[in-house]
Amino acid sequence: MRKVIGIGETILDIIFKDNQPYKAVPGGSVFNGFVSLGRLGTPLVFISELGNDKVGDIISEFMEENHISTDYVDKFPDGKSPISLAFLNDKQNADYQFYKDYPNQRLEVPLPKIEEDDILIFGSYYSLNPVLRERTVEFLEYAKERKAIIYYDPNFRNAHAHEAVKLKPTILENFEYADITRASDEDISNLFGKGNMKLIYDEHIRFYCKNFIATQGAKGVDLFTNTFQEHINTPNITPLSTIGAGDSFNAGIIWGLLKYEIKRNDLPVLDKDMWTKIIACGIDLATEVCLRYDNYISSEFALHYVKQS
Repeated sequence: MRKVIGIGETILDIIFKDNQPYKAVPGGSVFNGFVSLGRLGTPLVFISELGNDKVGDIISEFMEENHISTDYVDKFPDGKSPISLAFLNDKQNADYQFYKDYPNQRLEVPLPKIEEDDILIFGSYYSLNPVLRERTVEFLEYAKERKAIIYYDPNFRNAHAHEAVKLKPTILENFEYADITRASDEDISNLFGKGNMKLIYDEHIRFYCKNFIATQGAKGVDLFTNTFQEHINTPNITPLSTIGAGDSFNAGIIWGLLKYEIKRNDLPVLDKDMWTKIIACGIDLATEVCLRYDNYISSEFALHYVKQS
Protein backbone atom coordinates (compact mmCIF):
# COMPACT_ATOMS: atom_id res chain seq x y z
CA MET A 1 0.00 0.00 0.00
CA ARG A 2 1.27 3.48 -0.86
CA LYS A 3 2.15 5.72 2.05
CA VAL A 4 2.68 9.42 2.71
CA ILE A 5 5.89 10.77 4.22
CA GLY A 6 5.97 14.23 5.79
CA ILE A 7 8.79 16.46 7.02
CA GLY A 8 7.75 19.29 9.30
CA GLU A 9 7.44 21.00 12.62
CA THR A 10 5.28 19.90 15.52
CA ILE A 11 4.09 22.67 17.80
CA LEU A 12 1.38 23.35 20.37
CA ASP A 13 -0.95 26.08 19.04
CA ILE A 14 -2.64 28.13 21.75
CA ILE A 15 -5.55 29.87 20.00
CA PHE A 16 -6.71 33.27 21.21
CA LYS A 17 -10.15 34.68 20.46
CA ASP A 18 -10.98 38.23 21.58
CA ASN A 19 -7.55 38.27 23.26
CA GLN A 20 -8.43 35.34 25.52
CA PRO A 21 -6.97 31.81 25.23
CA TYR A 22 -9.66 29.68 23.67
CA LYS A 23 -8.09 26.33 22.90
CA ALA A 24 -4.71 24.54 22.78
CA VAL A 25 -4.21 22.07 19.94
CA PRO A 26 -1.16 20.32 18.49
CA GLY A 27 -0.26 21.90 15.17
CA GLY A 28 2.34 22.56 12.50
CA SER A 29 1.72 22.93 8.78
CA VAL A 30 2.54 19.42 7.55
CA PHE A 31 1.41 18.01 10.89
CA ASN A 32 -2.12 19.44 10.57
CA GLY A 33 -2.56 17.80 7.18
CA PHE A 34 -1.22 14.54 8.60
CA VAL A 35 -3.86 14.49 11.34
CA SER A 36 -6.54 14.81 8.65
CA LEU A 37 -4.90 12.06 6.58
CA GLY A 38 -4.48 9.83 9.65
CA ARG A 39 -8.19 10.15 10.40
CA LEU A 40 -8.90 9.12 6.82
CA GLY A 41 -6.87 5.94 7.37
CA THR A 42 -3.84 6.86 5.23
CA PRO A 43 -0.53 5.08 6.05
CA LEU A 44 1.81 7.83 7.33
CA VAL A 45 5.45 8.38 8.23
CA PHE A 46 6.20 11.71 9.93
CA ILE A 47 9.72 13.11 10.31
CA SER A 48 9.90 15.73 13.05
CA GLU A 49 11.30 16.67 16.47
CA LEU A 50 9.96 17.32 19.96
CA GLY A 51 11.36 18.12 23.37
CA ASN A 52 11.37 15.53 26.12
CA ASP A 53 8.83 17.54 28.12
CA LYS A 54 5.12 17.77 28.95
CA VAL A 55 4.25 19.57 25.68
CA GLY A 56 6.17 16.89 23.76
CA ASP A 57 4.24 14.17 25.62
CA ILE A 58 0.90 15.81 24.77
CA ILE A 59 1.80 15.97 21.09
CA SER A 60 3.22 12.41 20.99
CA GLU A 61 0.05 11.00 22.56
CA PHE A 62 -2.07 12.98 20.11
CA MET A 63 -0.03 11.60 17.18
CA GLU A 64 -0.56 8.02 18.32
CA GLU A 65 -4.30 8.63 18.79
CA ASN A 66 -4.46 9.84 15.17
CA HIS A 67 -2.47 6.97 13.63
CA ILE A 68 0.71 8.99 13.03
CA SER A 69 3.83 6.96 13.79
CA THR A 70 6.35 8.56 16.19
CA ASP A 71 9.19 6.27 14.97
CA TYR A 72 10.88 9.13 13.09
CA VAL A 73 10.26 11.89 15.65
CA ASP A 74 13.51 13.03 17.30
CA LYS A 75 12.83 13.57 21.03
CA PHE A 76 15.65 15.85 22.12
CA PRO A 77 16.63 15.97 25.83
CA ASP A 78 17.88 19.58 25.73
CA GLY A 79 15.64 22.50 24.86
CA LYS A 80 11.85 22.63 24.90
CA SER A 81 9.01 21.69 22.56
CA PRO A 82 7.86 24.75 20.58
CA ILE A 83 4.58 26.57 21.18
CA SER A 84 2.77 29.25 19.20
CA LEU A 85 0.15 31.82 20.10
CA ALA A 86 -2.43 32.21 17.33
CA PHE A 87 -4.55 35.39 17.57
CA LEU A 88 -7.75 35.22 15.49
CA ASN A 89 -8.83 38.51 13.90
CA ASP A 90 -12.39 39.50 12.94
CA LYS A 91 -12.06 37.55 9.66
CA GLN A 92 -11.00 34.49 11.68
CA ASN A 93 -7.50 34.55 10.19
CA ALA A 94 -4.60 34.15 12.61
CA ASP A 95 -1.52 36.20 13.45
CA TYR A 96 1.17 34.10 15.12
CA GLN A 97 3.86 34.52 17.75
CA PHE A 98 6.30 31.62 18.13
CA TYR A 99 8.31 30.48 21.15
CA LYS A 100 11.09 28.01 20.39
CA ASP A 101 14.09 26.57 22.25
CA TYR A 102 15.80 23.94 20.10
CA PRO A 103 19.11 22.15 20.80
CA ASN A 104 22.15 22.48 18.51
CA GLN A 105 21.84 18.95 17.08
CA ARG A 106 18.51 18.48 15.34
CA LEU A 107 16.49 15.98 13.33
CA GLU A 108 18.74 13.07 14.20
CA VAL A 109 16.53 10.37 12.69
CA PRO A 110 17.27 7.72 10.03
CA LEU A 111 15.91 7.79 6.48
CA PRO A 112 12.50 6.08 6.35
CA LYS A 113 11.79 3.46 3.69
CA ILE A 114 10.31 5.17 0.61
CA GLU A 115 8.82 3.22 -2.30
CA GLU A 116 8.05 4.32 -5.87
CA ASP A 117 4.87 6.45 -6.05
CA ASP A 118 4.75 7.09 -2.32
CA ILE A 119 4.05 10.79 -1.64
CA LEU A 120 6.41 13.07 0.30
CA ILE A 121 5.15 16.45 1.51
CA PHE A 122 7.34 19.24 2.88
CA GLY A 123 7.25 23.01 3.24
CA SER A 124 7.05 26.09 5.46
CA TYR A 125 10.08 27.84 6.94
CA TYR A 126 11.06 24.42 8.32
CA SER A 127 12.22 23.46 4.80
CA LEU A 128 14.21 26.71 4.47
CA ASN A 129 15.89 26.77 7.87
CA PRO A 130 19.69 26.73 7.31
CA VAL A 131 20.16 24.57 10.43
CA LEU A 132 17.94 21.84 8.94
CA ARG A 133 18.65 22.33 5.25
CA GLU A 134 21.30 19.64 4.83
CA ARG A 135 19.05 16.98 6.35
CA THR A 136 16.00 18.22 4.42
CA VAL A 137 17.90 17.94 1.13
CA GLU A 138 19.02 14.44 2.12
CA PHE A 139 15.37 13.39 2.53
CA LEU A 140 14.34 15.11 -0.73
CA GLU A 141 17.17 13.55 -2.74
CA TYR A 142 16.28 10.13 -1.39
CA ALA A 143 12.57 10.58 -2.22
CA LYS A 144 13.46 11.76 -5.73
CA GLU A 145 15.80 8.80 -6.24
CA ARG A 146 13.04 6.43 -5.08
CA LYS A 147 10.61 8.06 -7.58
CA ALA A 148 8.12 9.31 -5.01
CA ILE A 149 5.70 12.14 -5.79
CA ILE A 150 7.07 15.25 -4.04
CA TYR A 151 4.53 17.88 -2.89
CA TYR A 152 5.67 21.32 -1.72
CA ASP A 153 3.74 23.97 0.22
CA PRO A 154 5.91 27.06 0.85
CA ASN A 155 3.48 28.32 3.52
CA PHE A 156 5.53 31.52 3.51
CA ARG A 157 3.96 33.74 6.14
CA ASN A 158 4.23 37.44 7.04
CA ALA A 159 6.76 36.76 9.81
CA HIS A 160 9.36 35.81 7.19
CA ALA A 161 8.33 38.20 4.38
CA HIS A 162 11.34 40.45 5.10
CA GLU A 163 13.61 37.45 4.35
CA ALA A 164 12.06 36.67 0.95
CA VAL A 165 15.00 37.91 -1.15
CA LYS A 166 17.55 36.03 0.95
CA LEU A 167 15.54 32.81 0.98
CA LYS A 168 14.43 32.86 -2.66
CA PRO A 169 17.28 30.63 -3.97
CA THR A 170 16.29 27.92 -1.47
CA ILE A 171 12.60 28.32 -2.36
CA LEU A 172 13.40 27.94 -6.07
CA GLU A 173 15.41 24.83 -5.23
CA ASN A 174 12.36 23.46 -3.40
CA PHE A 175 10.22 24.19 -6.49
CA GLU A 176 12.70 22.15 -8.50
CA TYR A 177 12.36 19.13 -6.21
CA ALA A 178 8.57 19.32 -6.32
CA ASP A 179 6.22 17.53 -8.69
CA ILE A 180 3.33 19.63 -7.32
CA THR A 181 3.52 23.04 -5.63
CA ARG A 182 0.55 24.45 -3.72
CA ALA A 183 0.65 27.99 -2.42
CA SER A 184 -1.89 30.47 -1.04
CA ASP A 185 -2.27 33.99 -2.39
CA GLU A 186 -0.70 35.21 0.89
CA ASP A 187 2.38 33.02 0.30
CA ILE A 188 2.73 34.31 -3.26
CA SER A 189 2.35 37.94 -2.17
CA ASN A 190 5.00 37.53 0.54
CA LEU A 191 7.38 35.82 -1.88
CA PHE A 192 6.89 37.72 -5.13
CA GLY A 193 4.69 40.71 -4.34
CA LYS A 194 1.18 41.23 -5.67
CA GLY A 195 0.53 39.90 -9.11
CA ASN A 196 -1.51 37.86 -11.51
CA MET A 197 -1.21 34.15 -10.64
CA LYS A 198 -0.63 33.20 -14.28
CA LEU A 199 2.23 35.67 -14.47
CA ILE A 200 3.71 34.37 -11.20
CA TYR A 201 3.51 30.81 -12.53
CA ASP A 202 5.10 31.71 -15.87
CA GLU A 203 7.87 33.88 -14.43
CA HIS A 204 8.80 32.13 -11.18
CA ILE A 205 7.46 28.57 -10.97
CA ARG A 206 6.87 26.92 -14.34
CA PHE A 207 10.58 26.47 -15.18
CA TYR A 208 11.07 24.47 -11.96
CA CYS A 209 7.70 22.82 -11.25
CA LYS A 210 5.05 22.23 -13.92
CA ASN A 211 2.05 21.68 -11.62
CA PHE A 212 1.03 24.69 -9.52
CA ILE A 213 -2.12 25.00 -7.39
CA ALA A 214 -2.90 28.53 -6.15
CA THR A 215 -5.51 28.79 -3.39
CA GLN A 216 -7.23 32.13 -2.81
CA GLY A 217 -9.77 31.46 -0.07
CA ALA A 218 -13.28 32.52 -1.08
CA LYS A 219 -11.96 33.51 -4.54
CA GLY A 220 -11.39 29.86 -5.40
CA VAL A 221 -8.49 27.77 -6.70
CA ASP A 222 -6.38 28.27 -9.81
CA LEU A 223 -4.60 25.29 -11.34
CA PHE A 224 -1.68 25.67 -13.74
CA THR A 225 -0.05 22.81 -15.61
CA ASN A 226 2.30 22.65 -18.55
CA THR A 227 -0.66 22.31 -20.95
CA PHE A 228 -3.65 24.17 -19.45
CA GLN A 229 -4.99 26.31 -16.62
CA GLU A 230 -8.30 25.95 -14.80
CA HIS A 231 -10.26 27.89 -12.16
CA ILE A 232 -12.31 25.97 -9.56
CA ASN A 233 -14.80 27.77 -7.33
CA THR A 234 -14.99 27.24 -3.58
CA PRO A 235 -18.23 27.17 -1.55
CA ASN A 236 -19.53 30.33 0.10
CA ILE A 237 -19.17 29.77 3.87
CA THR A 238 -18.76 31.77 7.10
CA PRO A 239 -15.57 30.37 8.65
CA LEU A 240 -15.05 29.91 12.39
CA SER A 241 -11.28 29.73 11.90
CA THR A 242 -8.99 29.39 8.89
CA ILE A 243 -6.12 27.84 10.90
CA GLY A 244 -5.19 24.54 9.26
CA ALA A 245 -7.46 25.04 6.23
CA GLY A 246 -4.59 25.15 3.74
CA ASP A 247 -2.92 22.21 5.46
CA SER A 248 -6.04 20.09 5.15
CA PHE A 249 -6.41 21.27 1.54
CA ASN A 250 -3.01 19.66 1.00
CA ALA A 251 -4.25 16.53 2.76
CA GLY A 252 -7.25 16.46 0.43
CA ILE A 253 -5.06 16.73 -2.67
CA ILE A 254 -2.91 13.86 -1.41
CA TRP A 255 -6.02 11.86 -0.54
CA GLY A 256 -7.30 12.50 -4.09
CA LEU A 257 -4.01 11.34 -5.65
CA LEU A 258 -4.26 8.10 -3.68
CA LYS A 259 -8.01 7.65 -4.20
CA TYR A 260 -7.74 7.99 -7.99
CA GLU A 261 -4.50 5.95 -8.04
CA ILE A 262 -2.45 8.74 -9.63
CA LYS A 263 1.19 7.77 -9.97
CA ARG A 264 4.19 10.00 -10.58
CA ASN A 265 4.32 9.16 -14.29
CA ASP A 266 0.62 10.10 -14.63
CA LEU A 267 1.11 13.71 -13.54
CA PRO A 268 2.32 15.15 -16.89
CA VAL A 269 -0.75 13.78 -18.71
CA LEU A 270 -3.55 14.36 -16.16
CA ASP A 271 -6.52 16.07 -17.81
CA LYS A 272 -8.76 18.83 -16.47
CA ASP A 273 -11.48 16.44 -15.31
CA MET A 274 -9.14 14.37 -13.16
CA TRP A 275 -7.37 17.41 -11.72
CA THR A 276 -10.76 18.94 -10.88
CA LYS A 277 -11.77 15.76 -9.00
CA ILE A 278 -8.52 15.78 -7.04
CA ILE A 279 -8.83 19.49 -6.18
CA ALA A 280 -12.44 18.92 -5.09
CA CYS A 281 -11.05 16.62 -2.35
CA GLY A 282 -8.80 19.46 -1.19
CA ILE A 283 -11.71 21.90 -1.13
CA ASP A 284 -13.89 19.42 0.81
CA LEU A 285 -11.34 19.02 3.59
CA ALA A 286 -10.41 22.72 3.75
CA THR A 287 -14.10 23.70 3.97
CA GLU A 288 -14.67 21.28 6.85
CA VAL A 289 -11.70 22.71 8.77
CA CYS A 290 -12.90 26.31 8.25
CA LEU A 291 -16.12 25.34 10.05
CA ARG A 292 -14.20 24.16 13.16
CA TYR A 293 -11.78 25.58 15.72
CA ASP A 294 -9.51 22.55 15.36
CA ASN A 295 -6.66 22.52 12.83
CA TYR A 296 -7.89 19.35 11.07
CA ILE A 297 -11.00 17.45 10.01
CA SER A 298 -13.05 15.68 12.67
CA SER A 299 -13.00 11.88 13.04
CA GLU A 300 -16.75 11.85 12.32
CA PHE A 301 -16.28 13.77 9.07
CA ALA A 302 -13.41 11.46 8.09
CA LEU A 303 -15.53 8.34 8.65
CA HIS A 304 -18.37 9.73 6.56
CA TYR A 305 -15.97 10.96 3.85
CA VAL A 306 -14.29 7.57 3.50
CA LYS A 307 -17.67 5.82 3.29
CA GLN A 308 -18.98 8.09 0.55
CA SER A 309 -15.72 7.72 -1.37
